[in-house]
Amino acid sequence: MIEIQHLAKAFAVGKTSKLSESEKQDVRYSKTAFHSVRDVSFHCEQGEVLGLLGPNGAGKTTTLRMLSTALKPDAGSVLINGVDVLKQPLKARQQIGFLSADTGLYGKLTATENIAYFGRLHGMKETALQQRIEELFTLLNMHDFANRRADSMSTGMKQKTAIARAVVHRPKVVILDEPTTGLDIMTVQTVLDFIQSLKTLKTPVIFSTHHLDEVAALCDRVVVIDKGISTFSGTLDDFRQQSANGHLREAFLAVINQPNLATTQGAA
Repeated sequence: MIEIQHLAKAFAVGKTSKLSESEKQDVRYSKTAFHSVRDVSFHCEQGEVLGLLGPNGAGKTTTLRMLSTALKPDAGSVLINGVDVLKQPLKARQQIGFLSADTGLYGKLTATENIAYFGRLHGMKETALQQRIEELFTLLNMHDFANRRADSMSTGMKQKTAIARAVVHRPKVVILDEPTTGLDIMTVQTVLDFIQSLKTLKTPVIFSTHHLDEVAALCDRVVVIDKGISTFSGTLDDFRQQSANGHLREAFLAVINQPNLATTQGAA
């Protein structure tokens, strides 16, 4: 289980920085800081898939980076299976599989070598590691490029390799930042099938996306972030009910058009 309460994160703004007119209209800017995340709360139970939605620049990536321990929040709390991420980041990191927007693969290493390297960093034994790599290559259809160097891979190959690297150690929680962006239809389906396999294993998954069809196909819960605030958090059915016709696009727009709403809906 993942439980997030009142996360906040600000980034310093240089004294000489000049804001554009659109930036000046963003309520998150102050004279000295940009408050990327102001108040985000939600939870995800075992076996649930949670879709994180929001406009570009809403604070989704910053939120996911805080969950993954890559960023330290200024305020709030993150618990993963009872482990306090802020107080025990190393212990928490062992339970997390995180895919960032940047694959971050080593270009001179092959798909197999990239995944094996991270498996060893997590302390996996060689026999278990090789078995896990074989399992992931089958699940993600990676056998055809197992020995190709990352700097010569297609976008889809890189994304599959990055996903396999993120979960090689069998994490208790998986966090994916826009895992299907820029992928072709077949690769997208492979990634979605993989997320479904994690759900079957009762592994909580949080992933950000702009594709509402992915939310409809996979998600049990939905969180919407707008201007650094979680303006909706609830079940997929709760989310559908935000629109008169149950369409997800209209529900999303209805939530976004309520800028003063903050983390009060769908608490159950």
